[in-house]
Amino acid sequence: MKIAILDDYAGVALEYGDWAGLGEIAVFRDTLPMGPALIARLAPFEVLCIMRERTPLPAELIAALPNLRLIVTSGPRNGSIDLHAAKAAGITVCGTESRKTTTAELTLALMLALNRQLLPNLAALQAGQWQGPLGRDLAGLTLGLVGLGKIGAQVGALGRALGMRVCAWSQNLSAARAQECDATRMETLGALMAESDVVSVHLVLSERTRGLIRAAEFAAMKPGCVFINTARAGLVDMQALRAGLQSGRPAAAGLDVFDREPLPMTDPLRDDALIAQGRLLLTPHLGYTTEATMRLFYTQSAEAVRAWQKGAPIRQL
Repeated sequence: MKIAILDDYAGVALEYGDWAGLGEIAVFRDTLPMGPALIARLAPFEVLCIMRERTPLPAELIAALPNLRLIVTSGPRNGSIDLHAAKAAGITVCGTESRKTTTAELTLALMLALNRQLLPNLAALQAGQWQGPLGRDLAGLTLGLVGLGKIGAQVGALGRALGMRVCAWSQNLSAARAQECDATRMETLGALMAESDVVSVHLVLSERTRGLIRAAEFAAMKPGCVFINTARAGLVDMQALRAGLQSGRPAAAGLDVFDREPLPMTDPLRDDALIAQGRLLLTPHLGYTTEATMRLFYTQSAEAVRAWQKGAPIRQL
């Protein structure tokens, strides 16, 4: 059996999972865009083990892979797989468990780095200087959460531990949920943007939430507001975000997710001036890339393939 492990950027899949005896394993550490090269790469394989949404599997690609019988994705869901197309082709799709604390921790790291002006101060130190622009305390600031699910609630708890006041908004946020998470429920997204010193996004991307944060929302921000997105790039109008950064609203942004990943060197988000000023911090989708998470993903991916080969129950999507 031919098994492909896709997009193993860190090169740890074979070390972290027990693939012995499963078949002929091929590991790919790069990402190819949709096209003939990707189809040619994947065509021989009966099993694809994929990493989140790094390589999407739309209906067009699934139809071009007649040998494919099993897709294993890291995490319990993956919006980049066309499940209807897979089912129609008789392909089993299953997933692994995931860990939720990692994204909240990264969000806090971005929040601290931007508010405490770490980047320009590190640059000053490396240039032989001593102390650059002053940062600001998180204690006493208002943290606005766009989304109060598991990750949003964790970020709120971290913010409160540092002395921040927490408010939240989402399309379905109830007063009971806000009270449960010790957050002030805001009536509108605009009100949350205007009230917050730091805004952090924690929504699931769907047709309902795509492009939710636009120019009007950025214009509503208070002066000095920091914007953080560790959820999905599609939640934000990226052109409006770039324009907002130029006009000072938001004053700074920390982004871990992008419309196109890996982020091309020519992407206009790579603004050297904003980065040098400490107003823009870009990280390469690190929200879930920790040792413990990757061990879980690859261990359970290998276990899923083994169970499927034996006809045992697996966690299907």
